[in-house]
Amino acid sequence: MKIVVLAGGLSMERNVSISSGTKVCRALRARGHRAILVDMFLGLESCTVPLDDIFDAPDGLCSDYSVAKEEPDLDAVRKSRKDQSACMFGEGVLDVCRRADVVFLALHGTCGEDGRVQAAFDLMGIPYTGSGYLGSAIAMDKDFTKRLVADYVVTPQWRTVTYTEEEIGRIANETKLPCVVKPIANGSSIGVSIAEDITSLKTALRDCLAYGNRVVLEQYIKGREIQVAILAGKALPSIEIIPKTGFYDYANKYQAGAAEEITPAPIPQEWETRVRAATETVFRVLGLSVYSRADFIVTPDGTPYFLEINTLPGMTPTSLVPQEAAAVGMSYEDLCEAIVNESLKARKMA
Repeated sequence: MKIVVLAGGLSMERNVSISSGTKVCRALRARGHRAILVDMFLGLESCTVPLDDIFDAPDGLCSDYSVAKEEPDLDAVRKSRKDQSACMFGEGVLDVCRRADVVFLALHGTCGEDGRVQAAFDLMGIPYTGSGYLGSAIAMDKDFTKRLVADYVVTPQWRTVTYTEEEIGRIANETKLPCVVKPIANGSSIGVSIAEDITSLKTALRDCLAYGNRVVLEQYIKGREIQVAILAGKALPSIEIIPKTGFYDYANKYQAGAAEEITPAPIPQEWETRVRAATETVFRVLGLSVYSRADFIVTPDGTPYFLEINTLPGMTPTSLVPQEAAAVGMSYEDLCEAIVNESLKARKMA
């Protein structure tokens, strides 16, 4: 098949997305597909291969890439594009996507995981991987997700605030500590912090203004960090995350060796059953399709507290979904092909 692996974009998870896309593209090419890697925002403006020949470009337009410890400088990315219009699709992106049999969405964050790209592709008749536009949009909003699933699974208490810098003091005084501070729609734990006292809470709220003026203030639950991937509606074996320092933040997620990741998670079978069932319930309630990954904290009594669900989970060399797939004998290449095939089924039924 002719496959565009769409990555990059203009979100704070841009670097993670390019790493995911590079690995996915090479895996699909290893299976004989004519796959190419395309940056959604920068597009093909620096590509010298004619559009008619682009699916046969050497190494699928991939280059060696790894995720830096620092978050991307999006202003620099914007300025680097010749086309300075407000369009989020770079030169040639929509043209090449129309020529593909399917677009593998390796996008993460607000540029691609929030339903807008999916909606555009639905209108244009372009098949793509993963959940549809509505489920993607809902799952991207941490507050909306919790509101919908709170009657079906256990989730930490939370409140969502919209604020200005002048209101930080009042909000901090009203908030029960410790708590977890989360931007409403970021992924990869970007902007997330654990506030144990009022000073750290004020700092976290001030820092989060860089990502918008809405945050989720979530009850801090002490327990084991367990995550569960789902493929074709069925949960895969869980994985336990044990960061070597701090919590599972952006740096610990994407730097090799920063966290111990054990799959299947060394938990009692009863806990495993509960956390898998909760994952499938959230997936169903939100109307998701194909694949995702849900995050939980499991307390000492075995209660899984649902935190959030990712509709386009990472596919980098250190990502969790490929590790969980491997636990049931599925190679990385098998996983990528399964995502493509299940997605084509989902688009035909939509």
